[in-house]
Amino acid sequence: MRNREIIEGVSVSPDHFIGGRRVSSEATFESRCPFDWSLKLADVSRGDAQTAALAVDAAAQAFPKWAALSAAERGKYLHRLADLIEANVDSLAIVECMDMAMLLESLRLRVILRGAANFRNYADLATEHQERVWSSRGTLNRVLRIPAGPALIVTPWNAPFMLSTWKCAPALAAGNTVILKPADWSPLSASVLADLIEQADFPPGVFNIVQGLGAEVGNALISDPGIKRISFTGSVATARVIGKAAAENIVPFTAELGGKSPLLVFEDADIDAAAKKAAGQYDDSGQVCMAGTRLIVQESVRDTFLERFHAYTDAHVMGDSREPTTTMSALIHPVHVERVMGFIDRARAAGDTIVRGGKLWKEGANWVEPTLIIPKDNQSEVVQNEVFGPVLTVQSFKEEAEGIALANSTAYGLSAMVYTGSRERAERVGRAVRGGTVWVNTFLVRDLTAPFGGVGISGIGREGGDYALDFHSDLKTLQILEGSTVPGAESS
Repeated sequence: MRNREIIEGVSVSPDHFIGGRRVSSEATFESRCPFDWSLKLADVSRGDAQTAALAVDAAAQAFPKWAALSAAERGKYLHRLADLIEANVDSLAIVECMDMAMLLESLRLRVILRGAANFRNYADLATEHQERVWSSRGTLNRVLRIPAGPALIVTPWNAPFMLSTWKCAPALAAGNTVILKPADWSPLSASVLADLIEQADFPPGVFNIVQGLGAEVGNALISDPGIKRISFTGSVATARVIGKAAAENIVPFTAELGGKSPLLVFEDADIDAAAKKAAGQYDDSGQVCMAGTRLIVQESVRDTFLERFHAYTDAHVMGDSREPTTTMSALIHPVHVERVMGFIDRARAAGDTIVRGGKLWKEGANWVEPTLIIPKDNQSEVVQNEVFGPVLTVQSFKEEAEGIALANSTAYGLSAMVYTGSRERAERVGRAVRGGTVWVNTFLVRDLTAPFGGVGISGIGREGGDYALDFHSDLKTLQILEGSTVPGAESS
């Protein structure tokens, strides 16, 4: 077992968490601070096929007893964990801030607490679940939720703590054991979560963490026949790899993937509110899958909108994510900076117009200036492909139908925003725009019981509420001949 690292006063293990104990790998990978790339946070244990097999075996051994507990009994563990998350908000926030660069103030006030809410929400939903019961053709019918088995959770490097809890909570509440594979660019808050799992006295093997590279330990995990569910958030390319492995083993698979979301502004909208929200898409340097990166503005208000948009964008401050004055965090990794700048450079070479930004904030740092591009046409790469950085495009339209057509003109369909002052248009356009979630005159307001996911190449399946609990269960229909004597039927 490796020595624990001290990150801004918080003790963090760099090792895996398997079967209730810390497990080291001989090989390691580095975790560095995005807003101070000279600062190495930890040498993190780098798992391999043997590590994967150890974790799957631990989860399989723990599964029968965990699955045999009632939803209420499992819920006690989840509520205890939620209490511990709330008691350790500051520690979780600073580790995530240093490891991923999300703004510390946002983490403290909102994001980490959402993790606690995820566990509480699913504990209660599982406990309150009512079986569907009905009579048909002389039989009494019941639909039962049966825990499926070890679940593999694969999370991305952006908002890693919140997304880990969002995915692990329903798996655990449904009665599955969990193996969490965090992203290698931001693994450390997951390690703190494992410490809290241990403090909450979860049985060994119910929750496991395996760290490492996707091509190594990730491939071993997704292809292991002992895995009975796979839940993934990340890139389309990686989803295709995971999907093939899931299909090979006939394992149900959900994927929440990229987005190229439209922010559609009509002339009857509150233009100032729309412009402010549009400038807000640069938050977290655009490393948000749901971000409205395609500004589609009715021609009659385009100039007014852009004037106010630029004013709000000018107010952004790039810098240290620990500082309360900072509004734009660093990009996660120099490799990602190169990817984002590649989009900008190709757009410039292709004849797209760089309206603002388009440069590094300063050489050797992981910030790209907030960038706005007028594409040469709708087929421009920067319109059609996800950049996942502080890069927006702006297009205009004359009539409603044209705006809807532009909104629906990419292969993605994760989310959308519509700004309008008309209730009728809100209903009409909200229904017409493709997306798993469409917000009208707001953004990122989430009800945890609502379904979440994408259409097109933005994903398959749905998370949230009973949708996630059903995914993590095998649904069984039990039919009993009415009037027959079945042992145990009286108490069911």
